[in-house]
Amino acid sequence: MEVSNKYVVVKHHIQDAPEESDFEIKSRALILSVDSGSNDVIVKNLYISIDPYQINRMKSNDPSQTSISFAAPITPGEAIDGVAIGKVLVASDNGKFQKDDLVMGVFTWAEYSLVKEESIIKKLEPSEFPLTYHLGVLAYAGFFEVCKPQKGENVFVSAACGAVGNLVGQYAKLLGCYVVGCAGSQDKVTLLKDKLGFDDAFNYKEEKDLTSILARYFPNGIDVYFDNVGGEMLEAAVANMNTFGRVSICGVISQYTDAEKRSSPNMLNVVYNRINIRGFLAADFMNVFPDFIAKTSAYLQTGRLHVIEDVSSGVESIPSAFVGIFNGNNVGKKIVKVAEE
Repeated sequence: MEVSNKYVVVKHHIQDAPEESDFEIKSRALILSVDSGSNDVIVKNLYISIDPYQINRMKSNDPSQTSISFAAPITPGEAIDGVAIGKVLVASDNGKFQKDDLVMGVFTWAEYSLVKEESIIKKLEPSEFPLTYHLGVLAYAGFFEVCKPQKGENVFVSAACGAVGNLVGQYAKLLGCYVVGCAGSQDKVTLLKDKLGFDDAFNYKEEKDLTSILARYFPNGIDVYFDNVGGEMLEAAVANMNTFGRVSICGVISQYTDAEKRSSPNMLNVVYNRINIRGFLAADFMNVFPDFIAKTSAYLQTGRLHVIEDVSSGVESIPSAFVGIFNGNNVGKKIVKVAEE
């Protein structure tokens, strides 16, 4: 059997902010079969995670491209891949997966993906836990495993209305921390305070002196900073950190599309306050997946955790979805729904 498979390519290397015109939707035939004895799998994509780090893969050269396999450079004209959830349509007769298995892995930005078994991160067991929520493990691991938070500590979250930040802030509140977030609009600030339970929040676009504004919101200093932004925000947060503070670097979206926005914290503060600054990737902490599922399911069932998703439909919507996250268009996790479960 053969199907027509739509997929997304980038036309050329991108050095600045992406535009929809940088991408193209293509289509080619895909035979729904795999070689006997191979470890190939054909997956029908259901949900595709739209993540800002992908812009670094689209550049002609970036240091991140040699760090880990899923950060490898994307060749213009070839299909883009990224984290996604799908259903196995065809599996090898000697493989680990069976037809109709639900899986999460690194799949093509397409309707269907032909992948090796090693590209599958995890088989997802049927549960009341919505499939898309499995994409939230980054927030859980980055906060609990990297930040090592304690009840009563002061937590600051940047890009707090984004895919990761909104969950980190809620996890912190559930632990019993004082939590402040920043976002890029008054509507997002209101959402953080009124729906997600942040103690306070501010619109960073309205503030000229980030160091002073953080001192106002954290008169007793910051114990934990979960950084999704980098640049001047990181510099200001470190200036307000307490002794033995922890900084979890999840992303630096302010620098992805503007190389001139690089700034660094005062390293004397880091040394004398013994601040621990650590970058991390979700792949570092897949071992916490069972704990993430168990705790998050319990929070969802009791209504103590709100999942904010921004969902668009169809492969054709991927370029606009990707471009939108750099313009601050999304509220919560940006996902493209490719097909019905």
